[in-house]
Amino acid sequence: MNKTEILSIINQKGGVGKTTTAINLAAGLALKNKKTLVIDLDPQGNATTGLGLSNSESSGETIYAVLNGTKKILDVIKKTQFQNLDLVSSNVDLSGLEVETAGDSRRAFILKEQIMAYLNDFRGKYEYIFIDCPPSLSLLTVMALVASNSLIVPLQTEFFALEGLTQLMKTIERIKISLNSDLKIKGILLTMYDKRNKLSGQVEKEARDYFKGKVYSTVIPRNVRLSEAPSHGVPVLIYDKLCPGSKSYFNFTEEFLNKQETFESAA
Repeated sequence: MNKTEILSIINQKGGVGKTTTAINLAAGLALKNKKTLVIDLDPQGNATTGLGLSNSESSGETIYAVLNGTKKILDVIKKTQFQNLDLVSSNVDLSGLEVETAGDSRRAFILKEQIMAYLNDFRGKYEYIFIDCPPSLSLLTVMALVASNSLIVPLQTEFFALEGLTQLMKTIERIKISLNSDLKIKGILLTMYDKRNKLSGQVEKEARDYFKGKVYSTVIPRNVRLSEAPSHGVPVLIYDKLCPGSKSYFNFTEEFLNKQETFESAA
C-alpha cells in the first residue's frame, strides 16, 4: 500500500470511545508493523496523554502551531514509546483557533493542505494517519472531514445514540457536497456494549438493520481496563493485552485490515 489513508475518528458526542478507538486501532496497526501517525485534534488532548505524552507543553510543539501557520507538520511529529506509532499532540490552546482564523475564508482547508504538503515530501512514510476529532461539530471537526479520505464512527450502544448519528450523517453529507466529495464512511464501530443490558442489544440491532455492512462485526464491550489504561499513558492493548477490551481491539484491528484488503483487491 503506497498511498497513505487519512481517517478521522468522529462522533460529535463525547464519551463514546472515540479517543480510545483512535489510540488502540493505531496501536494495533503499529504492532502489525504498519507505520501510523495519530493527529490529536481535540483541545482536551486525551489522545496525547493516552499515548504517554504531555498535553501541557508549549503550543509551538503541537497541531495548534501547524494550524496557525507557524510550523509544518514535520516540525511537530513526536515519537511515542511504541514502535511504528508517532503523534502530533494537542493542548487547550487549540480551542481558540476558531476565533483566531475567523477572517480566513479558506480555513477549512488548512489541515488538508498541511497534510498534503507533508505527504508530498515524505510519500509512503505512514500507511495510516488517524485524526482524533473533538466531540463537537466545530471548525476543527470540519477541518478533519475536509482532510480525510474516510471516517470511522464509534457508536455507543446506549439510548439516543442513533439520533446523534443522524445529525452527524447530515453534516458529513454537507461536507461531501461542498468541501470533500471523496469522503466516505469506512465503518461504524459499536462501543460500550453491555451484553447484560437489553438496550445494548436493541441499539446493535437497529444500527445493523439501518447501516447494514457499514457496522463492523467487532463490538467493543464496557470494560474497566479500557477506562484505566489512559491514566497510565498506554493503549489498553499494551496495558493489559488479555482483558476483554484488548481482545476486542485486536479483533477490530484484524477486521479493519481484512476489509482494507478486500476493498483494495476489488479496486
